[in-house]
Amino acid sequence: MQGCAFVDGEFVAPEHAKISIFDWGFLHSDATYDVAHVWDGKFFRLDDHLDRFEASLRALRLDPGVSRQRMREVMHECVRRAGLREAYVEVLCTRGRPAPGSRDPRSCTNTFMAFAIPFVWIADPAKQRRGIDLVVGTPQRIPPSSVDPRIKNYHWMDFVMGLFQAYERGGETVVLTDGQGHVTEGPGFNVFAVFGGAADLQAARVVTPVAGVLEGVSRRTVIEMAAAAGCTVEQRLLDVDELRRADEIFLSTTGGGVIPISHLDGVPVAGRKPGDFGPVSALLQARYWALHEDPRYVEAVQGLPAAR
Repeated sequence: MQGCAFVDGEFVAPEHAKISIFDWGFLHSDATYDVAHVWDGKFFRLDDHLDRFEASLRALRLDPGVSRQRMREVMHECVRRAGLREAYVEVLCTRGRPAPGSRDPRSCTNTFMAFAIPFVWIADPAKQRRGIDLVVGTPQRIPPSSVDPRIKNYHWMDFVMGLFQAYERGGETVVLTDGQGHVTEGPGFNVFAVFGGAADLQAARVVTPVAGVLEGVSRRTVIEMAAAAGCTVEQRLLDVDELRRADEIFLSTTGGGVIPISHLDGVPVAGRKPGDFGPVSALLQARYWALHEDPRYVEAVQGLPAAR
């Protein structure tokens, strides 16, 4: 597998990146992580990802044992050693192994790791041109009172069960609700609904769920772009029935940016044909990738050879 990992203070090939089965990151999913991406040899919004990672570490009382600058250096070096111009770059910290026989998390030595692998798409460009089929799953999203979704975590069993349900119903991915009929998020993405805007973009309302979701960096990018385009942006509760009435639906994710939805539960969104996603989705998708050339948002990978 092409890539590079950083484990136990050393850079190793991905197949050699391993942790103990006694690490609580494995046994208890006691860990946090964040994922940035590299496009055309440049990190996108790296500081925003590091900000969120450090906030998650503080919330979970994890100490990675390295400085922010060292995290940045490790991420750059993983990409450089892998020789990737388009990459998926993850940093993570696990609780580690406790003292023998102890169940006290304070006895654990926390462990910092990172890796870079080829860019991972939630939906590749061909699927994005067609649009993907989204299913509203019946498993309830883990409530924020139990696991705060603003802390990026590996508690994905609700998503995994939802994905199986989506596949069985002919869909490609799933979005879960909070058990009260409100949309939350899906495995690795936030959801947006657009109302109006066909004749005038400034008349469009762009709505995204405010509760039960990870506050994604791509989500933030979309909110900023939509506001700059003159759209009204609403972060609030979004009912499933309201989502079904949307003129456009799209996802935001590090794994592909702005991804249009063609069908919701097998029904074409707003009666549109595949490939016709509406003006707001098209505009935001184009502007998202244009930002990858904006020096305010990008940071060249140190030591990576120039593109041929």
